[in-house]
Amino acid sequence: MPSVMIRQNDTGQLTLYIAKKDLEDTIVSVEYEDDDKWGGKFTLADGSSYYIEPFTERPRLPITVRAKRAEEA
Repeated sequence: MPSVMIRQNDTGQLTLYIAKKDLEDTIVSVEYEDDDKWGGKFTLADGSSYYIEPFTERPRLPITVRAKRAEEA
């Protein structure tokens, strides 16, 4: 499970950065985006997806968390 950093870029879009792969891409969808549940499956612009355990509240960004590769649909 790699550590990933999730942040907002200058245009307000969420991005996910994986240092181990030197990969940064825009997040196009998040499974849970509510104030009381945030996280789950993140889908990137290149079609890949990662999963982080949902938070019980929206975290302050940037944040570094452990993520695992989500199964492709």
